[in-house]
Formats: sequence, C-alpha cells, structure tokens
Amino acid sequence: MSPPTPHRLLQQLHAAEQQLNQIIVGKPQAIRLALACILAQGHLLIEDIPGVGKTTLAHALAQVLGLAFARIQFTSDLLPADLLGVSVYERNEARFHFHPGPIFTQILLADEINRATAKTQSALLEAMAERQVTLDGQTHLLPTPFFVIATQNPQQQIGTFPLPESQLDRFLLRIELGYPSPAAERALLEGIDRQVLLQQTTALLDAEQLIAAQAAILQVTVSSALLDYIQALIAHTRRDTQFVYGLSPRAALGLVHASKAWAWLNGRSMVLPDDVQSVFVAVAGHRLISKQSHRNDFIAAQQILTQVAIP
Repeated sequence: MSPPTPHRLLQQLHAAEQQLNQIIVGKPQAIRLALACILAQGHLLIEDIPGVGKTTLAHALAQVLGLAFARIQFTSDLLPADLLGVSVYERNEARFHFHPGPIFTQILLADEINRATAKTQSALLEAMAERQVTLDGQTHLLPTPFFVIATQNPQQQIGTFPLPESQLDRFLLRIELGYPSPAAERALLEGIDRQVLLQQTTALLDAEQLIAAQAAILQVTVSSALLDYIQALIAHTRRDTQFVYGLSPRAALGLVHASKAWAWLNGRSMVLPDDVQSVFVAVAGHRLISKQSHRNDFIAAQQILTQVAIP
C-alpha cells in the first residue's frame, strides 16, 4: 500500500482535531497548539489549575493519534528510577537486566511535574533532548515518536517545586486551558462524561502516519524576509531590560519549527507572519522571566508582537 499523501495526512489531522474538540470543549486554540507541538517534534507543557482538562487532553491526544501512552504522577518522593527504570541482578543469568520504566512509551504524561524534586525533574532532560536514557553506562533508545506532555500547577500552590530554566527550555510550547466559557461549560455539564468519551474515541492515525506528517512539516518553506522577522523578535527579547535574559537559539529554532507546523495545519506550504504570531507566546512565554517578579511574563511576551514591525 502506498504511503499517504501530505493532503491525506492533513485531512486525518483535521479529523483528529475535530474529535479532540468534542472532548475538550471550547478550547480550539489550545488543541491546535498541542497538535502543532507534536508535529514539530517538540514537548508540551500545560500549566493551569486542577480540574480544567489537562490530563484529559493528554489522554485524548494519545487516543486519536494511535500512540502508546503512559502516565506517571509526580510527587515529592518520586525517584528517577521510578521514571527511567532500574537494572536488577538476575541470579540465574549472573548478570544485570534492565527493567524499563514508564518513560519508554510514545506519549508520556508527566502529571503535576512541578510536585517532584529537582533531582527527579532533571531525569527527563536527556530523554527530552536526545530521545534516549543512559543508565549504568548503557544507552537505551526511546520509542519513536516520543512526546512528553507535562502538566504543571501554578507555582503559588502548596507543595510545588519551580521548574529550572534548563527544564523549561526543553518544552517547545506552553499552553493553558483556563475556565470554559458559559456555553462550553453548559455543553460539558449536559454532555457525556469525558471518561466515557475517551473510551469511545478511536485512533485516526498511527505512529507511521504521524512520523510521515512530521516529515511533511520539514518541507514547509520559510522565506528570508520571515527569518528576518523571527530574528528581530528574538533580538528584541535580548535587548529588553525587563527580562532576566532573552530567548536562546533553541527557542529561535523552536519558533521556526512551531510556525511551520502551524502553517501546515492551516493548509499552507509557506510560513506567514500570522503563523509566527500565532505560536510566539506559546514558544516564548515560559522562557522569558521578568526581572521584577522573577516569574514568567506571558503578557510581556504578547506585547513584543506589537513592538516589532513585520518586514
């Protein structure tokens, strides 16, 4: 059977998006950003109060994309071995045998990631950056595709450990769901329970098709003028004195990749300034720290788009 065409893959992604919108009601922007994130081969951070659908969105993404899924609840006593796995000495074979942890999956939900200590949080760094885990001198490759969705409670809540900048920089996009609109909340209250909907949800893609869609994103073109615009945005964050420091080269690359994915989801083979603006706050907001509050400043990130002219 011939591989699906980019047009057919796009149709399947739009069908998956429609199904996700039936589960997470009234949040089309957040859902499209989540899909753009996985298409751009990045990792997703969802920050919000408990009970607004963060975990449900992660489950639903795995379900409609046909990917293996594992969830691990982060707590203050969680150890790196609980996440990565452990080598156990097998007496009969007189050797150590590696028992993989829940990280060996295609979509990993790191639930309430900022309730774990820095030691456990850092266990994810190599996996997120290089799609591999090194333990006892042995390197173990992770499945393909590999995608981390981490949920985070607001930092002012009790029992949280702020993610260090190096960890935040590994997440391509950060989104929030927020409270639903009155109409969306009414539909939620009158509708079928979300867990029942998840059980009824069918996979519309599989791992091979998702990898093909990720490859199609790489064919989206970015003009020289648009790269000038992206560089101007990045340079502005580095000059702006209200931030501790500006965006890194990794963030600049992430902005390009996320913009390509957003353009492709909108049926275009070329990135427009609108695509960059649609993903900019999700790419930049969690990376920019205010000197005044020492917290991430998403409002200031949004304001940058009005301060940098489109070439």
